Amino acid sequence: MTDYGHPITFGLSLDPAVDKLGETRQLAKTAEAGGLDYLAIQDHPYQPGFLDTWTLISHLAAETERITFFPDVADVQLRPPTMLAKAAASLSVLTHGRIVLGVGGGATADGIAAMGGVRRGGGETVSYTEESLQIMRRALAGDTVRLVSDQHSVEGYRAGPVPPAPVPLWLGSQKPKMLAVTGRSSDGWISPLNIYVRPDQVPSSQRLVDDAARRAGRDPAEVRRIYNVIGAIGPYAGGPGLVGEAALWIDTLASWTVDLGFDTFVFWPATAHRRQLEIFAAEVVPGVRQRVAELRRERGAEPRSEQGATSGGRR
Repeated sequence: MTDYGHPITFGLSLDPAVDKLGETRQLAKTAEAGGLDYLAIQDHPYQPGFLDTWTLISHLAAETERITFFPDVADVQLRPPTMLAKAAASLSVLTHGRIVLGVGGGATADGIAAMGGVRRGGGETVSYTEESLQIMRRALAGDTVRLVSDQHSVEGYRAGPVPPAPVPLWLGSQKPKMLAVTGRSSDGWISPLNIYVRPDQVPSSQRLVDDAARRAGRDPAEVRRIYNVIGAIGPYAGGPGLVGEAALWIDTLASWTVDLGFDTFVFWPATAHRRQLEIFAAEVVPGVRQRVAELRRERGAEPRSEQGATSGGRR
């Protein structure tokens, strides 16, 4: 596979459970102090024990200063794209640009319908999601948005405020049709967890994204590649995902960068979240950055020039 040459960035997944709010606040501050780039929060509003993702991001953004947030991923069927763009633009203004908009077509039709959303089939969901990306891109640019179709009726939304910097649109996808939408219309592919899209399955997914990008007249390297990685660092046994010492994590994530094409890794600790985060930030993150730089020099690869680590590809 291709190393797309983007800067290597790192994030932490935060649990939106109500009963873990105190720990979540502390983890957010620890991640920022440890130099991580992103805090990611899953969006399953039909779970009664979960806080609303956007409300939680707003709360945590007020308690941090540097780190960037993104929903991993916001359900566009429960969050109309005009309002979702409005929320992202507003929060970007309030946080001085610390927002990436991660979105997806929605986890379950039953969960969406239970909250009053439309029960759509697979093909309708794909169309709805791609049109939503088009609506959000225009809205985030401050344009007047009109799109009347089988899936949307936006009859002249005058968008604003305009964010201080472009808000990247990253799409969570797994199946072929949505991966194609990712390549055509998004700034980044958010892969599901490494236990759901295994490393050996990644090349075929990357090819679908790349082929769709080329057919749309885009350079595939414009699309960032984000991997959600669950696991544990250290002598743990029987846990899910990537489990092993820090050296194994460094070698593995570096390989997943230069061989599989990922540029961003979101850590989902499987145990002892605070201690795992500390090891990840202190040992794994700098180790991966150094190893990737070495591998790129060995291969004569030139890193892409970008304005900031959170830069999206398409403007």
